[in-house]
Order: sequence, then structure tokens, then C-alpha cells
Amino acid sequence: MRYPRLVPRDAACAQRLKKRTLTNLYNERPTWLALAHEKLDEAVFAAYGWDPAMSDEEILERLLALNLESAGREEQPSPRASG
Repeated sequence: MRYPRLVPRDAACAQRLKKRTLTNLYNERPTWLALAHEKLDEAVFAAYGWDPAMSDEEILERLLALNLESAGREEQPSPRASG
């Protein structure tokens, strides 16, 4: 089994590692990451039964509605709490 290196080999390696941030990774958007996001998006649309051609605005509206619905359920007293 190969274990990941926890300490950089040298100063040059340390400099390269400093640049390896999530922000930089998302800004560079390598192909493997873009494909992973596409698969995740497809799975979420399928799980909710939503049309993948929905606009960002439609998606946000539906997410807000789901959030408000969920918040409303959380505010309702549980049947076990009364009595």
C-alpha cells in the first residue's frame, strides 16, 4: 500500500503544493472534474424528476420551494410531542 506524502520533498515541491487549492482546481476545471460535475448534475435531476434543460432560475426557484417546504415541516409539532 502506498501512503501519501505528508511533507514536501523540497522547497520547489512545497511551492507547487501551495498552489494546489480547491479554488485553483475549480478555476482550472480539468476535464475529469467537469465530467464528475455533469454526472452529479444528471443524478440530481433524475432523483428530483426534473428536466435537465431547466434554466438556472428555474432550478433556484424549485430549490427555494423545497427549502421552504422542509422548513415548514420542521416547524410543525411532532405528533409524539403532544399528549
